[in-house]
This record gives sequence, C-alpha cells and structure tokens, in this order.
Amino acid sequence: MSTPVIASRLPTVGTTIFTVMSALAQETGAINLGQGFPDFEGDPALVDHVARAMREGLNQYPPMAGVPGLRERIAEKIEALYGRRYDPGSEITVTAGATQAIITAVLAAVHPGDEVIVLEPCYDSYAPNIELAGGRVVRVPLTPRTFRPDFARIAAAMSPRTRMLIVNSPHNPSATVWTRAEMEQLSALLAPTDVLLVSDEVYEHMVYDGASHVSAASVPGLAERAFVVSSFGKTYHVTGWKVGYVAAPAALTTEFRKVHQFNVFTVNTPVQHGLARYMADPRPHLDLPAFYQRKRDLFRTGLEATRLVPLPSQGSYFQVVDYAGVSDLPEAEFCQWLTREIGVAAIPLSAFYEGGFEQRLARLCFAKRDETLREALVRLDKL
Repeated sequence: MSTPVIASRLPTVGTTIFTVMSALAQETGAINLGQGFPDFEGDPALVDHVARAMREGLNQYPPMAGVPGLRERIAEKIEALYGRRYDPGSEITVTAGATQAIITAVLAAVHPGDEVIVLEPCYDSYAPNIELAGGRVVRVPLTPRTFRPDFARIAAAMSPRTRMLIVNSPHNPSATVWTRAEMEQLSALLAPTDVLLVSDEVYEHMVYDGASHVSAASVPGLAERAFVVSSFGKTYHVTGWKVGYVAAPAALTTEFRKVHQFNVFTVNTPVQHGLARYMADPRPHLDLPAFYQRKRDLFRTGLEATRLVPLPSQGSYFQVVDYAGVSDLPEAEFCQWLTREIGVAAIPLSAFYEGGFEQRLARLCFAKRDETLREALVRLDKL
C-alpha cells in the first residue's frame, strides 16, 4: 500500500522565508525583526468586548457576509476617511484576514489563461493565488531602491488578456506609500480597460510625517473596479485573529461572495461583535500613525549609529536597510549571518522577487516593544 501521489498545484512553492527566518531566530535566540507581527498585546478593551460577546452567547454562525453591525462600522470608517459610501449590505464582506480576502477576489474574477499584473517586490501570496486560479502572473518591477510605480512598464505589460492588477500601499516590503498623483495616474491608465484592481491596504493606518493614505476607495475611477482590502489584525495589533474585510461595488461583491461562502463561509462571530463595539470609538485607528511613527523614529535614530543605512520608511511598520557597507554577501546569506552572528533576524528583500533580485537590502520590522527595539539596536551596533 502506498499513498497516492498528488500532482502539485503549486510545484515551485516551498517553505516561506518568513517561516525559515522565524525558526532560525527561535533556534539561535535572535531578536525576530523579520516576520511582521507585534511582540506586544492589543488593547485590553478590545479583548473584553470579544469576551463579553462570547458570554452573551454570540457564538453561532453569523451571516455569511459578516455581522451587520461590523459591516456598518466599516462603511462608516471608509466614508469618514475616504469619502466613499459603501453599502454595508451589498458591498462589504468580512473575511478571515486579508490573505483570504485576496485569494477570494482572485478566484472570483480570474479564469484560466487570464493575466494578472503584480508589482515586484510583492507580498508572497499574490503569485500562488493567481496560479491556483489558472491565471498567468505578469511581473512588473517597481523602480529599484525607490520602489515607485513605473507606469510605462505597467502599460507595456497590459494586454487583451489582462484581467487584474494587484497593488499594495503602504507597501510591504519597501515601506513606500503611493501618492495621490500616482493613484490618479493608475486610474487614468485603467480607465479605457476592463481590468479589475485588488488594492491591498492592510497598512492603511500606518502613514507618517503628516502624509495621508490614498485609498483606491477615494479615487472614483479606481473604486468602481476595485476590491479594497484591509486588516483588523494589523490595525489593532491582533494579527493572530485573522479578520479583515473587502469593500467593492455590488456587482463585484456578488461574485466575491460566491467564492467566499465556499472557502470559509463566514468568520468567527464573537470577534466580529467585539470589533463592531470597539470601532464605535475611531481613536484607536486615528491614533495609529503617531503610535508607529514614534517607534519608527526611535528605530531609525538608533540605526544611524550603526553601519546599516536606512531607506525612507513612509508607511507600514517596516524599515528597509542597505547593508552594502557591512557585507558583500547575497541578501539571504546576509540575513542568515545576521541572525546567527549578531542575533537579529531580518528578511532579504530578494525574497519578494521571483528568482531573487540582489540590491543588498534587508527588511526589518519595528512593530515591537521599545525595549525589544533598543536591544536589537545594541546588537546591530556591533556590525
């Protein structure tokens, strides 16, 4: 007897760099600034809201699209921040995190042979999502080191088979933020087409130095074709809860929900009720830019005393550093050396490109307690 062999749907996919580096950090006792999650807790008041919902007996299936009260809060937030009113009943869906939201949008819209443009470097779930739908991944690089969109190259990559484009701002891994002019230029580029947009905005509340996040929801020409994705886990420091949402026009949401109901059906009930109650006060997400900017500034100031050169960090909770003055090693080897010998785990930027692209850059996460960041800086000062 033997186990049947599966012809893999994702033959080139192995263990992710995030898993590898986190395991190495644990093995060596390194400070893990690699994987993007906080080492501090979310607001106890949010936990209390969820516990209260459990005690009230709100533990059975909610509506497939999400608890109505939470969808209403989401609609209110988007309208207040970005000026577009989504109908909570027909245009907002609560998801099991942003990753599920993105694959659901792809599976809903992309057919075998369709092309989907991704802008590299990019989050590692995008390409496998497209491949699972039978689509073809078309990779367009952002400009090296500045990570701005190159609209001439995006336009050149578009074809009659282009079905979708995936964008991400604030950007993981580079920490750049698209400007309104860039979002308007994207709108103009897509206007004569039927290309759909997935706008990955999970770091929407982490934009610094007085700048504002420009959501696809705030640009009419994009909003009419976009699945706008966000994450409560990122916003409220509870990444393990895996709850997010998608806002999209009703016609797109109809197709999105057809897939959503058969891959997760719905999202856990008490957390949704807890989030809805917590969102009655907008201050937690409105205060988030200042909260993380202080951590960014603490970390960047400390980096100035090291041999690492920080690139601009306009948004997200990531900081890219240039290590060319420290080592000639390729990025993956440098990050492993940094973890083993210096005791700080980082992620090579090359991991966010197909086949790698060496720039001697590494990504660090500053969503950590101040004492964690200070200890990491002490270790990095030894470089």
